[in-house]
Amino acid sequence: MSKFPDGFLWGGALAANQCEGAYLEDGKGLSVPDVIKGGTMDTPRKVTTTIHEGEYYPSHEAIDFYHRYKEDIALFGEMGFKCLRVSINWSRIFPTGEDEEPNQAGIDFYRSMFEEMHKNDIEPLVTLSHYELPFALAKKYGGWSNRKLIDLFVRYTKLCFTEYKGLVKLWITFNEINCLCAPFGNVMGAGIMPPEDNTLLDFSVKVEWDDEQRRYQALHHQFVASALAVKAAHEIDPENKVACMIASRAVYPYSCRPEDVLLAQKMERICNHYCGDVHARGAYPSWAPRLWEEKGVSIDMEPGDEQILAEGKVDFYTFSYYKSSTVSTDPTVEAGTGNVFYDDALNPYLKFSDWGWAIDPKGLRWYLNDMYDRYQIPLMVVENGLGAADTVEEDGSIHDDYRIDYMREHVEQMAEAVHDGVDLMGYTMWGPIDIVSAGTGEMKKRYGFVYVDKHNDGSGDLRRAKKDSFFWFKKVCETNGEELQDPSSAHGVIRDPCVYLAR
Repeated sequence: MSKFPDGFLWGGALAANQCEGAYLEDGKGLSVPDVIKGGTMDTPRKVTTTIHEGEYYPSHEAIDFYHRYKEDIALFGEMGFKCLRVSINWSRIFPTGEDEEPNQAGIDFYRSMFEEMHKNDIEPLVTLSHYELPFALAKKYGGWSNRKLIDLFVRYTKLCFTEYKGLVKLWITFNEINCLCAPFGNVMGAGIMPPEDNTLLDFSVKVEWDDEQRRYQALHHQFVASALAVKAAHEIDPENKVACMIASRAVYPYSCRPEDVLLAQKMERICNHYCGDVHARGAYPSWAPRLWEEKGVSIDMEPGDEQILAEGKVDFYTFSYYKSSTVSTDPTVEAGTGNVFYDDALNPYLKFSDWGWAIDPKGLRWYLNDMYDRYQIPLMVVENGLGAADTVEEDGSIHDDYRIDYMREHVEQMAEAVHDGVDLMGYTMWGPIDIVSAGTGEMKKRYGFVYVDKHNDGSGDLRRAKKDSFFWFKKVCETNGEELQDPSSAHGVIRDPCVYLAR
């Protein structure tokens, strides 16, 4: 008996702004990522108010998926993907977000992409908003802090549901919507831009220009927009299934001190349950008013909002999982590295990636059980992977055993969760082909099974190459997760060197 159910959706996940490029081609408008410069692990990205000529913005070319999607999807098909998560860039459909007529070239591009997936027997899973707000809406309205964006978003989603009816049945409204519970969410998640040009894209817990009232109000607007989109999706095509998407945080107390335990509970509530409850239960959690009080936040709800949330519950729950978090109330405890969104304590029982992220496969099992116990709807892991610096050998091969080890251990823990009784419908690892890192804006932090010849300074010829992990994941897909060993080492499979694929 298989560890995973029949029809399990093995695959990968991409975001338009991190892979497509062609940032102003065929009628596309600027989106927020188009005004965020490149960076590195040690050099933060900067957000600009206009495009600075002669400076490097990674999204402008990215990996040129816009022109190479057929060959890239063919590689995913060769691996045996059952599902590919992608996003639609809103500004490719409505360049300013509120144009009277949509951009037909953008509509046609995504239709062709979805058709190409089906030719390769790959089910599309489509994110409607993956950090890709039209920049014009950020400038004119202050992003999602303005309620006007609800109607604009719903109009955009209805067009997508109508245009791609029959091609797409699995949808996600907002990517990692809970990032708005932290200052980082301002720019990427809500299009709330910093007041000055060339401002650091700051992942700190405290950001000088952050306004929690504005940020939590923007999040409420997204909740309402998501619920209305869910309702529209079901009306336009009853076969549509719509999910939320949460940046998971498996939170551990650093010690058994009651203060640490309470802090861990509070962080889990804010990071996981605040957004999850609204999406899956259709209402804010009972403790939300106290959270608002502590933060000095007053949510402006219009009549009917609560009913909209109650009627717009999601069909399934998706999330990203890269790392667990450990929290402490003791200021002398050593801080962790690679923090995203929040301050973590250093967990002495875990290893860490080159970018400082805790590697914790068992945390994924814990999170799956925790969320399924709470919501009792199907779950799907739609982002998981290891960002690492890969080396291309002289013969063109890329030996990424570290990535295989990371993913094998996480898949093993997913199997344990399924055995625990979790209804898990799929796994789309993050970045099946190397793409621009959202956090650092670099190419050196690679996740893919497929290597792309592109570097932090924008150089490279964009050729693709298969890594060792390509062949490993192909076997995982073929066996529905039964075979998790490296096929080259465990079974003596002879394969061609991972030479560059010509274009």
